[in-house]
Amino acid sequence: MKAVFKALAAPPRRKLLDALFREDGQTLSALERRLPMTRFGVMKHLRVLEEAGLVVAKKRGREKLHFLNPVPIRLVHDRWVSKYAEPWAATLSGLKHRLESKTMEKVFEIYIKTTPGRLWEAITNAEMRRKYNFGAGVESAWTPGSRYQGVSPLASTTIWEGENLEVDPPRRLVQSFIALWSEDVKREGTSRVTWEIEPVGDSCRLTVTHDQLREDANAELYGGWMMVLSGLKTLLETGQLLTTPGSLRYAQGRKPGA
Repeated sequence: MKAVFKALAAPPRRKLLDALFREDGQTLSALERRLPMTRFGVMKHLRVLEEAGLVVAKKRGREKLHFLNPVPIRLVHDRWVSKYAEPWAATLSGLKHRLESKTMEKVFEIYIKTTPGRLWEAITNAEMRRKYNFGAGVESAWTPGSRYQGVSPLASTTIWEGENLEVDPPRRLVQSFIALWSEDVKREGTSRVTWEIEPVGDSCRLTVTHDQLREDANAELYGGWMMVLSGLKTLLETGQLLTTPGSLRYAQGRKPGA
């Protein structure tokens, strides 16, 4: 967390995060116009933010886009704040990313001290998934083209479903995603979720990309990822369950997103 606080200490870096908060997925040239400094200066600040995990850069053709990653801030929140926070504080941002196709893309990155195989198991094993995904497990054959469904223990109802588009254990899983837990999210239609696992020393970098979202899509579709990934990290590193506003809602007998 030291790197996170160091990154947040400089006003120019906070301004860059504010710019990505307002419009996610910007190029270096676009961000350069936001600050009264040289291109090299902006690059140096972005490098610090990337090293702290607060910004994730992804290549899109010939462009390099920068995304705000709220997961490290969520981890700080869970360590010192969540004990006192009300459920409304769970969603950190309503990030907006306007592309020519009028879709949004959300990128979340986290480092977990575990093996790729164990991390893959935690993503695909129904019992493990329930421990950090608001009590909901995921059922599937986990083969390319197979269907999957997220099942809530509340009346054993399906709360999300989709198709496994790519299955490459323990490296990459691409899924279509259809939310079903409320009439509002049902109207959002189909989006896509990509899980990417990369070994880094004795740990793994997990990047979750939720894209093909409608511009100004309902924040319920992506607002819970910070809690899910924080819970996943806690489970694999400590064996403990993480108390989040989402898990509290589940414990009180409410469906995710309710």
